[in-house]
Amino acid sequence: MTAAAHPARRMPNGLTVLAALAVLTVAGVAHVGSPDVYYRGAAGPYQVGVVVRPPGVVPAQVDVVIQVFNGDVGRVTVQPVYWETGTAGAPPPDVAQPLAGAPGTYESRLWLMTTGSYTIDVAITGPRGTGAVNVPIVSAATRELPMSPVLGAGLLLLGAFLVFGLLSIVGAASREATLDPGAPVDPHRRARSRAAVAAAAAIFALALLGGNAWWNSSARNYRRIIYVPLANRATIVDSAREHVLRFELTDARWLGREQTPLVPDHGKLVHLFLVRSPGMDAFAHLHPVTRDSNEFRVAVPRLPLGTYRVYADIVHRSGLAETLVNTVRIFPGVDAAPFTPTDSDDSWSSMPGASRDATHATLADGSIMTWDRGDTTIVANQLAPLHFSVRTPDGRPAVLRPYMGMAAHAMVTRDDGSVFVHLHPMGTIAMAAQSLFDHRQSGDTSRATDARVMAMPAATLPDTVSFPYAFPKPGHYRMWIQVRHDGRVLTGTFDTTVR
Repeated sequence: MTAAAHPARRMPNGLTVLAALAVLTVAGVAHVGSPDVYYRGAAGPYQVGVVVRPPGVVPAQVDVVIQVFNGDVGRVTVQPVYWETGTAGAPPPDVAQPLAGAPGTYESRLWLMTTGSYTIDVAITGPRGTGAVNVPIVSAATRELPMSPVLGAGLLLLGAFLVFGLLSIVGAASREATLDPGAPVDPHRRARSRAAVAAAAAIFALALLGGNAWWNSSARNYRRIIYVPLANRATIVDSAREHVLRFELTDARWLGREQTPLVPDHGKLVHLFLVRSPGMDAFAHLHPVTRDSNEFRVAVPRLPLGTYRVYADIVHRSGLAETLVNTVRIFPGVDAAPFTPTDSDDSWSSMPGASRDATHATLADGSIMTWDRGDTTIVANQLAPLHFSVRTPDGRPAVLRPYMGMAAHAMVTRDDGSVFVHLHPMGTIAMAAQSLFDHRQSGDTSRATDARVMAMPAATLPDTVSFPYAFPKPGHYRMWIQVRHDGRVLTGTFDTTVR
């Protein structure tokens, strides 16, 4: 995606509660079918949660809700910062307003005026001092707003009333404007009136045709900026020596260097996910190695044969995060070729035909992962209780270690493939994008080329993990929760139905 440097502008507005907004059904840029952005972490001395809801059209307003978890604050501001202009070209920060009936929660609405990568800078001032955090988002037109039939019919009737009213005025004015009161209208004036009405009708018709042409031209121009994922190709390369998935970027925009290059996120240029369709009973989280700027290869694990959905997470140097989608078929031969993982962090799981407990999953080493959801009903567009704990086979709390710089990773997909999200305990944002904005704003972009600078130290972690997320629409979902324990990446699988 390319975009001209056009900073966001501030515009006054009425505040709206995010939970009351209609659910978006369009595909997001950084994820599939899940455009909302969730962040949970530190803003200096304050622990915060941030929800950003991009509107799916450009230009438009974006809703932002900030919740401060630890103590009162005096002031919360939010500022949209475009990746090319930085804070120097950004509008002044807006003061977020307290949300009635929700202590510690603030909301605001910001204008995004162009497509591309933004960050929402959140700054907090209070008794604990000051703190700030940037929450990367993508401003992209992913849909056209339709006109309702009722509104269209109303506008048509109003337009017809105005046109006929104007024609009536033109006819009366040309026929009687210079007549004395009560004087009869002669045939000459009637003829002149009809000629004036005909001329006015022709002018109005030309104006309507011109307006229609302008409208269609604007619509065509808008369609040109609607986000289209990079074209790609996924194929299996099979031989007696290897069984490899080749993932290629084939888009002319990429090959023509119209986009910024990729940067590693969690130390990997590409996070590649395979989900067997339609059963979702086999899953892989892989990390291809690059052959050149547009081709990546990864050894295929010994997965059940069949068709797999392919999801590839990438992050551009601009901060733009994308999830590319494709399909690939694993055919006989995977068991014949020797298998060596391409990356030590590659992981996979398959349970064909196995039934799944809604709240417990037995991991590969015999540990038990428990979804601590209680009796909560999962409702679309409301934060879900995604809290998980891990116990060793003898019932003790498991000692977890970071997995690619995170306490855990979660992959969520709807059974029809219309939703796919890669989550972390800090939310849906890409660490690489956040790192890029942090270093760009400090003027040090050289250190922002690899998000491993933000990686969690190799320390022991609690046996519990949680993820801030709201399912975007009702349906049946499957989740894969990944943690590292005793040097192994372990995957727990859970199902849920979202109302």
